[in-house]
Amino acid sequence: MRFDVFTLLPDTFSPYLQASILQKAAERGLLEFHVHNIRDYTHDRHHTTDDTPYGGGGGMVMKPEPVFEAVESVLSTQPACPVILMTPQGRVFNQKIALDLATLPQVALLCGRYEGIDERIREHLVTDEISIGDYVLTGGELPALILIDAIARLLPGVLGDPDGAMDDSHASGLLEYPHYTRPPEFRGWGVPETLLSGDHGRISRWRREQALLRTLHRRPDILEKAELSKAEQKFIEDQKRKE
Repeated sequence: MRFDVFTLLPDTFSPYLQASILQKAAERGLLEFHVHNIRDYTHDRHHTTDDTPYGGGGGMVMKPEPVFEAVESVLSTQPACPVILMTPQGRVFNQKIALDLATLPQVALLCGRYEGIDERIREHLVTDEISIGDYVLTGGELPALILIDAIARLLPGVLGDPDGAMDDSHASGLLEYPHYTRPPEFRGWGVPETLLSGDHGRISRWRREQALLRTLHRRPDILEKAELSKAEQKFIEDQKRKE
């Protein structure tokens, strides 16, 4: 899968993309990262990418010319590639969106800065708008990295465990179950006996029940939308009565 990122701060991306799982996946040819500096598509000696807003007001607005030229120059041979603007005004990112985007061969991410972007970019260049939450950052670079990470780990071969992404929180509609590793006892705190039993059926049931309980206690809102069996629904109702 190929990611094209358009930004005014290209150096933001190298430390994260050139480390750990993403770097290894890129070295194996599973991922391509292309970070484009919007300033390279300006034509004045100051490499101007922003100007004051019409109508007055504080802040600066990203100009349309360099953004259009950057995106159109890079994607001229890939017209079907979605252009996603990272903005707090977009639809809120979640696991389902990540799964949908992971089916695409290429995604372009546009990172805003300053007070915002010229509205003509949004109307005539951008094909989708995504937010990572109901808060505002100084730019779209961190949100773009979040999308890249969330999408990339869903691609076959990127994670060492082929089923790892399917056990993550939200992947199944629930929060993930607790994890333990050696030693079996630490400061008097032990590992649940079920995990030491070697009985994979018991372990699987325990993990599912723990996922249900953790979701009930921490995110009951997503539990209401989860697809549960009748036995699991009864388990939740029994737990509510006990509490």
